[in-house]
Amino acid sequence: MTLPFSTVRDLLRFAVSRFNQAELSFGHGSANAYDEAVYLVLHTLHLPLDLLDPFLDARLTAAEIDAVLNVIERRATERVPAAYITQEAWMHGFRFHVDERVIVPRSFIGELLQDGLQPYVEDPEQVSAVLELCTGSGCLAILAAHAFPNADIDAVDLSAPALEVAARNVADYKLDDRIALFEGDLYAPLAERRYDVILSNPPYVNAASMQDLPAEYKHEPNMALAGGVDGMDIVRRIIADARNWLTDEGVLVVEIGNERHHVEAAFGGLDLVWLSTSAGDDNVFLIQAADLPV
Repeated sequence: MTLPFSTVRDLLRFAVSRFNQAELSFGHGSANAYDEAVYLVLHTLHLPLDLLDPFLDARLTAAEIDAVLNVIERRATERVPAAYITQEAWMHGFRFHVDERVIVPRSFIGELLQDGLQPYVEDPEQVSAVLELCTGSGCLAILAAHAFPNADIDAVDLSAPALEVAARNVADYKLDDRIALFEGDLYAPLAERRYDVILSNPPYVNAASMQDLPAEYKHEPNMALAGGVDGMDIVRRIIADARNWLTDEGVLVVEIGNERHHVEAAFGGLDLVWLSTSAGDDNVFLIQAADLPV
């Protein structure tokens, strides 16, 4: 019997058609059906993720074709994020282990850490202490450890299962001596100290938007997404106590997705600085310690 598929090109074409037919939603590492198909096909075949062209017309074994078709069908039928299928996510060149215990890493704060938050942090090498709240997979804590090479990082999450994933990622990057993980509610598990930088990509999706999330997002932990009626429940608590944990020259950086109007309604009296990212100027804000409520 002649198989209907024989090459990577055949499977890639089929995957794009299948994903479009299923009307999948993207945003967990890929922005469209083609990019997602390339990633899943190459990953399943154990090929370099950044090297498609040399393999497009490579003929595959029946077992390889079957493996790829199973992955394509799982993505299309179950609408599970690709990162949960491959158990990995990539962000700014860093690979992280992920599974259903954590949301898939996709923070725009990661972009800002590439420059060490300059100019708002004058000298990244002088940063000695960083706190990340709602760490999930630990990805931002790990990026912060690279952005601020002389800093110790404390990372907190309320979810014990999420911290198991974070611990694996911290160990993978051999950062156990610089990143300390804490289980608890925001600042509660921490010893009294001051941080130069506090980062957070907290739950911020408002209640109405939670109801309308695509199926892919409903595979992620609800507690890592839902931010209350206006999405600001956790953000309010982070801001309310941040001054007590920052140095006098410290900064708080918070990601809020598409919730800028809710941020401005809740915190319009504060001097917020909206930071530019690849998604625009509405996703991440920064506030200086001196401008926070005491």
